[in-house]
Amino acid sequence: MKESLVVLLCFSLGVLAGRLDILSPDALGLAHEASNIAVYAMLAAVGLTLGFDVRAWRILRDLRGWVVLVPLVIVIGTFLGGLAAWSVLDMSLRDVMAVAAGFGYYSLSTMLINQLADVSLGSMALVSNMVRELVTLLFAPLMARVFGGLGPLSAAGAASDTCLPAIIRTSGERNTILGIFSGMVLTVAVPFFVTAIFAWM
Repeated sequence: MKESLVVLLCFSLGVLAGRLDILSPDALGLAHEASNIAVYAMLAAVGLTLGFDVRAWRILRDLRGWVVLVPLVIVIGTFLGGLAAWSVLDMSLRDVMAVAAGFGYYSLSTMLINQLADVSLGSMALVSNMVRELVTLLFAPLMARVFGGLGPLSAAGAASDTCLPAIIRTSGERNTILGIFSGMVLTVAVPFFVTAIFAWM
């Protein structure tokens, strides 16, 4: 929760600095270049994390291939939610689906959307995916009671690592393991889905 609030504070300070026109055009250009480097660094970090996580590969082996259904159903549910949102929002289907394809991974999805579309849509991705994480942290007990043990980890999506304390407390050990695996799969899926949506829609 603390990490999410720090990110939200930094975002708010950036919005304030932009509105007050504090930064020079040269500084904005440097910020754009820095965001490009950050995207590549984050993708490399995700790959390194997965490569070094021996436990993740052990979980995958022990729980067999059917566990892939968990992230697959989360992807389907997220895009169905995106369709529902599109029906009431004055936005293109492509933009709504690109924001949804963040799956709760607000940092990487925001930077990718900034590069592929524009900053306003990237900001929307940041806020909506942060809200997904915050709602999971705040309402995990209610989700577990209403939807069962898979409820909190499904709501968290790719953010299941930062929501892990809430998932452990409300979903039990078995679902926690599924949450770790599902979060890793969705983390890897974010750049593929986001770029594919902008390429094909």
